[in-house]
Order: sequence, then structure tokens, then C-alpha cells
Amino acid sequence: MTMLRFAALPLLLAPLAVQAAPADPYAARIARVLKATPLIDGHNDWPEALAEKAKDARWTMDLTHLDPATYHSDITRLHAGGVGGQFWSVWVSADLPPVQQVKDTLDQIGMVHALAERYPRDFTMVRTAEDLRAAHRAGRIGSLIGVEGGGQIDGSLAVLRAYRGLGAAYLTLTHSRTTDWADSATDDPRHDGLTPFGEDVVRELNRLGMLVDLSHVSEATMLDALRVTKAPVIFSHSNARALCDTPRNVSDAVLKQVAANGGVVMVNFAAQYVSEARRVWGADRSAEIARNNAPPFGGLHVGDPVGAAKALATWEAAHPEPVSTIGQVADHIDHIVKQAGVDHVGIGSDFDGVGDLPQGLGGVETYPALLAELMRRGWSDRDIAKLVGGNILRVMAAAERVAGDATGG
Repeated sequence: MTMLRFAALPLLLAPLAVQAAPADPYAARIARVLKATPLIDGHNDWPEALAEKAKDARWTMDLTHLDPATYHSDITRLHAGGVGGQFWSVWVSADLPPVQQVKDTLDQIGMVHALAERYPRDFTMVRTAEDLRAAHRAGRIGSLIGVEGGGQIDGSLAVLRAYRGLGAAYLTLTHSRTTDWADSATDDPRHDGLTPFGEDVVRELNRLGMLVDLSHVSEATMLDALRVTKAPVIFSHSNARALCDTPRNVSDAVLKQVAANGGVVMVNFAAQYVSEARRVWGADRSAEIARNNAPPFGGLHVGDPVGAAKALATWEAAHPEPVSTIGQVADHIDHIVKQAGVDHVGIGSDFDGVGDLPQGLGGVETYPALLAELMRRGWSDRDIAKLVGGNILRVMAAAERVAGDATGG
């Protein structure tokens, strides 16, 4: 009798196990969408993160499995997340001398090519929308290059053309600093948008078939670029300013112009651009750091780094960091759809380029969780397909047509 009772125990516990770990009701739908349409992320800083953290070892180290505490990306997790296409950011600091910016950009472009050369079963370099679709059909991640800062062309259209020759697919017109020809969102304006040369950069991008990326630029620069361009623009990693009031995000007025232009805003996962409470907390924390240690003469603990650290720890204990969530990211997506339409939104995570991420979006394996959140809100498979890749593929094809018209092709 005792033996029968124990033998039956697994059968009695089985329903409890099922209840404890229910099957994802959206997994099959997500799998169908991602089989038909590549999930294309507009912005991932893995090449720069490898350069900063691994140095020269990045050229030979195994990139299949990396520590999730150090990197948001590795090959195994990219496949687990269903990634079918990636714009790899080749970012360098806008504070470097221009010539050094060019050298470091070339170094990172080489790293993107090395991914495809070392792991040909996982990555392949692509230039066109059809190339990307073909890579997806072959089970590979179509790899494109995004040059994240106008300062990286050193004021030279020749350098821009050279980047295109090496596979660059977009140029972000500025990064954190205003350049000699375009105002940044996070620096003092000098030009009220684009200078005449800045307008020439936009025209040359159109001619080359490169995308005009308006993340990081001031609103005046956004509006000037939208006026000049003949091709749809992108925001490779930006959110809705109505929900998080940073100039890095996009106002409702500009969202409406993006819709008229045919462009796409690819939503960023960085906590400080997702959560207004987190944005304000970050500014307050920076002010507290300056209050405690602002050399050479200010600050309550100048010359006393231990005292400054203790004071900051006390402040942080009294002011815990606000939590950003996967639901807030979905809120940004929904807001952009409300203002611009479902044809004008995409995903641009900023993985490996930011520190704090929303709960549930800690690495490249987590895209399906965001798609499930949207499905819970009533998103159709057709609209999910537009978000993950359909919209950016349309923009790429349109830019190719504009380039063909400009060259007589």
C-alpha cells in the first residue's frame, strides 16, 4: 500500500507542476512572426563594449557565451532572442579629436566585419533590405553598421563615402556634442539645426542610400533634416518625449512629421529615456555628486573622496533608484503608434551601450518578453511584424530607391 501511494505521487504532483510553470500563451505566435519577419534592432553597441572591456582579446576570444553581468549580447543569446538583423553601432566618444574619431570608427567597423568572418554560420554582412531578408531565410543575423555621430566623419564627405564603401548603413547626425554643422540634443546649440554643410550631408546620405539617423540631435536639427531629406529618416534608438521629457526623445510634433516623411522611430530600452522618474532621479544624483565633490573649490567633500562616497551612499539610501519596467517600454511604443501610426515604430534597444535597463529587458534574449507584453495589450501578429522588422525594411527599400533615382540606377 505504501509503495502504491509513493508511485502515484508524481501523477498527483504533475498538475501542480503545470500550474506553477504555465506555458507562454504567446510563444507560438511570436515564433510564427519571427519566422516570417526578421527581428531587426536599430542599435546595439556590442562592438564598442568589446573594444572597451576586452581590448585586443576581442579579435580572438570566444563570443558564443559571455558573462551576462558584463555584456548584454553574445551569439547564443542573440539567437535565443530571435534576432534576425542588427544595426551594430560603431560609436566613439565625441570628445576625441576628429582624426582619432575616424581611426576608432574604422577599428570598430573592422570588428563588425570580423563577427561575420569568424562566425559565418551566425552572421552575414548585408547592405539592402533584400539582403537582410535573404540572411534571415538562411538562419543568419544580417549585420549592418550604424555610425553613431556626425563628428566621426571629420567634416568630410569623402570619409562618409568611405564608410559607406565599408558597409555603413546609417549616420547619426550628432552624438552628445554639437558639431561644426549640426546641433546635438545634449549640448548648447550653435546653428539652430543644420548648417548648409549639414544639409549637404543629408543629401549625400540620400545619394549613397544611407539612412539619416536623428537620434541624439536637437529638435531643430530633426526638423531641418526632415525638410531636406528625400528618403525616410530613422531614429535608431529614441523614445516618446511626452512620456519621458528628455531632449533625447521625440516630441509629438516631430512624431507627426516622421509619419508624413515615412520614417520610423525605433524604441530605446535605456532606463533614463524610458522612465521620467528615473530621468529625474539621475539628474538629482548628478547634482548630489557635484554638491559633495566639485573640484577645484566647490563641494562639501572636496579632497575627501571617502567622505564624498559616504555622503553619496547616504543620499542613495534615502533616494532609491526608481524601477523602470518592460510595461513602460511598451507604453512608449503605444504612444508612438498613437501619434504616428503603427507603420512608423521599431525597436532600437541600445543594448551594451547603457547601464540601467528595465526589469525584464536585461539582454538580447529578452525581445520575446516585450512582444508578449504587446500581445497582451491586443497587438495583432500583423502589427507585431511591422514593429519587429517590417517597418525598417520598408524604410531601407525606400532609401535604396531614392539612391537609385539620384544616380540614375
